[in-house]
Amino acid sequence: MRVIAGTARSLPLKTVKGDATRPTTDRIKETLFNMLNPYVPGARFLDLFAGSGGIGIEALSRGAVHAVFVDNQKEAVKCITENLQFTRLLDKAEVMSCDVMTAILRLSDRREEPFDVIFLDPPYDNGLEEEVLRALSKSPLVNEDTLIVFEASLKTDISFVEDLGYELLKDKKYKTNRHAWVRKEI
Repeated sequence: MRVIAGTARSLPLKTVKGDATRPTTDRIKETLFNMLNPYVPGARFLDLFAGSGGIGIEALSRGAVHAVFVDNQKEAVKCITENLQFTRLLDKAEVMSCDVMTAILRLSDRREEPFDVIFLDPPYDNGLEEEVLRALSKSPLVNEDTLIVFEASLKTDISFVEDLGYELLKDKKYKTNRHAWVRKEI
């Protein structure tokens, strides 16, 4: 796994050992960021279920001004921090070692400005996409301009997004998974 483009281009990234995380392949990451490119420069980026931090690091490398990485696994947090140090992007980042719901509450309590882009890649088929989107819909971290992209398995029913007050902008399907793009309805 490596950084695809930007200031940290071609630098290799460490991954978390074992099968507790699913690092996004370079090919899928490149496709994702080809579509995300207009939204990233100057963005405040939130990477939930960050794993090794590859998505948020790619965003920082491509011009995001700040990224918050959230993961509750000790090894993942260590990996994210090491990858940020290696890519020299640590000064633009915050790493939170807690579960995603706790992070949303803490960031909301700090009166954080809304994020421009939020990416979440939860464990598949546990219903976490819906749970996190529900929490974000009530949070000051999201406004009508915030783009949320979530990764899910192909068999995940994403019809819940509209019930939560989001508009489905795009549903990009790959061989085994998908990226759904949503935004709060006005």
